[in-house]
Amino acid sequence: MAYKILVVDDELTLLNTVRAYLEQEGYDVQTAVDGRAALLTFRDFHPDLVVLDIMLPELDGLEVLRQLRQSSDVYVIMLTARADETDKIIGLGLGADDYVTKPFSPRELVARIKAALRRMGGSGGRKTELISRHMRVDADARLAWKDDQPLDLTPIEFDLLHALMRHRSRALSREQLIEQVWGYDYYGDDRVVDVHIGRLRKKVEDDPAHPTLIATVWGAGYRLEDDSA
Repeated sequence: MAYKILVVDDELTLLNTVRAYLEQEGYDVQTAVDGRAALLTFRDFHPDLVVLDIMLPELDGLEVLRQLRQSSDVYVIMLTARADETDKIIGLGLGADDYVTKPFSPRELVARIKAALRRMGGSGGRKTELISRHMRVDADARLAWKDDQPLDLTPIEFDLLHALMRHRSRALSREQLIEQVWGYDYYGDDRVVDVHIGRLRKKVEDDPAHPTLIATVWGAGYRLEDDSA
């Protein structure tokens, strides 16, 4: 069954070009040109991934994202034409998984989408359940637990936790985490890591302001400090 992708943008030329590229790759694609239409289409289409422009009529992309995150952890790639980093940070803070800055190559966007869907597709049968004192992750089922309580993680949060679990007690730089979670061909700002680590801490730490499981290693990156079970 083909993956389903919703593309939301009010620039019709760009929208049709992206749709053509994605359909050429075999994806089932639906489009919307404003925020309200995006929410209605999402409800009926149930996409596996959403490409969402920030600047939209009716409801802007940030408001659409906020409403999506009330009920869904679908993978969302934000599109922004602004040079200002503010929209990107706000979008990531609201739950976006990745962003692409306009103008962009459609091939770059397709590569990002393919990489995201490939990561969400499982591990090809390899044994990937990792267990530590407090944490457990199952990469095939894409499920995670803390102290036997299930965690409600977005795809990026899960991939970050899995990467940290695989290298438990070892510091991973932002560049290493980007390569393992977003892919080696990622072109964005490495601050995306900090935003998602902050969100992940809110779900796994008893006191996110004073983390004990996901430690910041100054000048190096992040480390999971959780002994083997």
